[in-house]
Amino acid sequence: MALSKKPTTGMKDILPREMQIRDYVISIIKETYGTFGFTSIETPCVENIANLTNKQGGDNEKLIFKILKRGEKLNVADATTEEEVVDYGLRYDLTVPLVRFYSNNAANLPTPFKALQIGNVWRADRPQRGRYRQFTQCDIDIFGEPSNLAEIELILATTTTLTKLGFKNFQIRINDRQILKAMAAYAGFAEESYDSVFITLDKMDKIGLEGVKAELLENGFEEAMVDKYLALFEAAEKSDDSVNCLLEMVGDFLDAELVASFKEIMASVNATKADSFELVFDPTLVRGMSYYTGTIFEVAMPEFGGSCGGGGRYDKMVGKFTGKDVPACGFSIGFERIVLLLMESGFEVPTRPKQVAYLVEKGVSGEALCKVIAQAQEARKDGLQVLVVRMNKNKKFQKEQLEAEGYQEFVEFYKDPLKN
Repeated sequence: MALSKKPTTGMKDILPREMQIRDYVISIIKETYGTFGFTSIETPCVENIANLTNKQGGDNEKLIFKILKRGEKLNVADATTEEEVVDYGLRYDLTVPLVRFYSNNAANLPTPFKALQIGNVWRADRPQRGRYRQFTQCDIDIFGEPSNLAEIELILATTTTLTKLGFKNFQIRINDRQILKAMAAYAGFAEESYDSVFITLDKMDKIGLEGVKAELLENGFEEAMVDKYLALFEAAEKSDDSVNCLLEMVGDFLDAELVASFKEIMASVNATKADSFELVFDPTLVRGMSYYTGTIFEVAMPEFGGSCGGGGRYDKMVGKFTGKDVPACGFSIGFERIVLLLMESGFEVPTRPKQVAYLVEKGVSGEALCKVIAQAQEARKDGLQVLVVRMNKNKKFQKEQLEAEGYQEFVEFYKDPLKN
């Protein structure tokens, strides 16, 4: 089989300019989240396949890169199912590994525990703009905080970080899984049909109200129920206060404490947020992961034309590992899409040191070369980034390449001292 110099489909090599931006973004993320009390952790990229296929990850479970058993454990000839030859898989997100991590280490962690995790994940997805099969995720999560303080802190920490990275006029869309269920119950849908209803509702931004209605009818739901359901969204859209309008219409189908808590999240964020984003109640927001139990949120950026992050509350997930539920809530920034937007806007890292290239003629050696290196070392002590390289025959092209990498100054060293 011939060797290939190209990366695997859906994965990419990262060139120096992008790597500089990625490193900068990570530094801002860690610094900002640190001010909110989040601490960094790390989990393995490989998880037991049972953890990854426990019906918590929605459609992502169809996209797992699975790992064959090894050595004597691998018996392909006698296997009749995939489960007999697979024992591990590459993680498709950071939440499942984090919950396993917390379940395994809770005794050694504070309560509440505020975690920051940045790492690669893998999905056998169809590659497209801003979407790869290997990509970096950046999550913050809070364990052990049952109150809405968790949601408020997560939203403010995430929006503060995005603002520091230069993003403005974005939206944080917010909803609650309990509100979704209450609306469906109000319309008369049976509880076992909620998932089907929500899958269709999630397409609202693509197919519109009429498209949602047509699909619900195609799925066999009664027109009276569908009309009653969609009337909620029409009323909310026309109202100046969509939260109160919708919650009053649904009425007894919602717990009063939940309503008060949801309103407090919005009020608290709006009272303390920067002016660079808008918090918007979106009753059509679903979020695909089935592990969400309460508040859900998503970042919408006009520059990208889609979501650049999201998250929510998942209070029942730790219990699947330990038998005891623990309150949990998280927010994930769309790291790859943020880097893409910065790259496309021509973003330059603002805190980079001055870059100087020392071009050394081939004949410079021995004591003369040591002097060049010593000079570079002194310049580095002064905070400069100094590249020491041999001078190419085509010096003009070499400088053009270095300028593209950010080098602003060139110092040339020749064998003939008169040229220096």
